[in-house]
Amino acid sequence: MEAIMEISKEMTMGEILSVDEGLADVLVDAGMHCVGCPAHSFETLEEACAVHGIDSDQLTSNLNTYLNSKN
Repeated sequence: MEAIMEISKEMTMGEILSVDEGLADVLVDAGMHCVGCPAHSFETLEEACAVHGIDSDQLTSNLNTYLNSKN
């Protein structure tokens, strides 16, 4: 399986968390404190951001910055 090199707003929270466990810290730092929520298996990053009042573009950028820093 090819490694995901970029996070998108269309990915589910579950998909994002499966890419790298360190991404959970980025999500929590952004104010998304429900990374263990049962909805994470079907809720997209964009949907979760809308529920929590978080800028999805900025958070997507932060998640990708974290991944890029590991390369």
